[in-house]
Amino acid sequence: MQLCGTVGFGAACMIKKIETSDLLLGMYIHALCGNWIDHPFWKERFLLNDPQDILRIQRSAISEVMIDTSKGRDVKAQPVAVNASAAGAPVAGAPEPVKRVAMDAEMSRAIKICTRAKAAVTSMFNDARMGLAINTSESEALVEEISTSVLRHPHALISLSRLKTSDEYTYMHSVAVCALMMALARQLSLPEAWVREAGIAGLMHDIGKMTIGSDILNKPGRLTDPEFAAMRLHPEGGVKILQQSGILSAAAYDVCLHHHEKFDGTGYPFGLEGEQISVFARMASICDVYDAITSERPYKKAWGPAHSIREMASWAGHFDEQIFQAFVRTVGIYPVGALVRLNSQRIGVVVEQDDKSLLRPKVMMLLSARTKMPLERKVLDLSRAGEEDKIIRIESAKDWNLGDIDAIWTGRPGN
Repeated sequence: MQLCGTVGFGAACMIKKIETSDLLLGMYIHALCGNWIDHPFWKERFLLNDPQDILRIQRSAISEVMIDTSKGRDVKAQPVAVNASAAGAPVAGAPEPVKRVAMDAEMSRAIKICTRAKAAVTSMFNDARMGLAINTSESEALVEEISTSVLRHPHALISLSRLKTSDEYTYMHSVAVCALMMALARQLSLPEAWVREAGIAGLMHDIGKMTIGSDILNKPGRLTDPEFAAMRLHPEGGVKILQQSGILSAAAYDVCLHHHEKFDGTGYPFGLEGEQISVFARMASICDVYDAITSERPYKKAWGPAHSIREMASWAGHFDEQIFQAFVRTVGIYPVGALVRLNSQRIGVVVEQDDKSLLRPKVMMLLSARTKMPLERKVLDLSRAGEEDKIIRIESAKDWNLGDIDAIWTGRPGN
């Protein structure tokens, strides 16, 4: 049985035939051109909102599909081909690769980006609260700027965006999740077009909170059952805002609606489980939780980054295990800012990761665990050949009266 052929629709047609290499998230599949045994789908018409579906089509014997542009995204004027067999490889016509720089070199730029991002997201969210359309060009430019910073050094902006007051949490949380989503997408070797989709989705994932009253959103204590029920409506509220703003990113809708689903089916709003949840939504659930528990909130103190990773690893069923392992490789077992004790009984703070050796980051020495006396603040590279010292456990700053640890590793006071 042949599923599509040559069809004439006139000048104003909404149905068009494209090559599978031109597929993009957000397109609506009207028909798969070829024999039904040549592809892995039981359905003929559906919205492409999962990167895995694009990969399945491109790996099948199907070379062309029909898309309905009235129900989904159209091809770009100059579409970027996605090669499923070489995900993450340079794309023809893509800009020159961004050069990797040292952590301290990117830190100053990341500080400025965070400041601009906070202002941009605050404005965007306030517009949404007042029922105004989101400025999509501004959000896309912000995602591009964050993406470039993460390429220059993934841990600078990601670590900085974790440092926020409870008052600015709603806005900077979106910036943090945006950066984490793009870094995780690259860790998973997704094509750059999907990395940007992940960034947009991360930036927009909590836009629905603008439909929740500030008395609930900023409540310093535990929510009552009715208040929590109201808070659980923010995913659907977010979808309505995206629709009103004419957002085209299928990933943004998907992540906005499903970032509170859990892999074991105990999440909300639909109780989806396993592969019923898209890859992007599974990624977002991890990024969302990590930034939430490592941030200061009106009702709780922030957990340390290393402690947070350890706790999340113990929550059986919450997350897709493979994606969580990729997330740990993204931020590190001992993320930047983690306070640790070394085998030499020195206490230090992690200031940079070694991507090839997660257990051996760079650590700035702070004090002796034996004498409690300050040490010279030199940086020890635990991955250096011949270095025998190693991390034996994580520590809490309050146990050592170290004050503001974040001011130490960022190199700036007042964090």
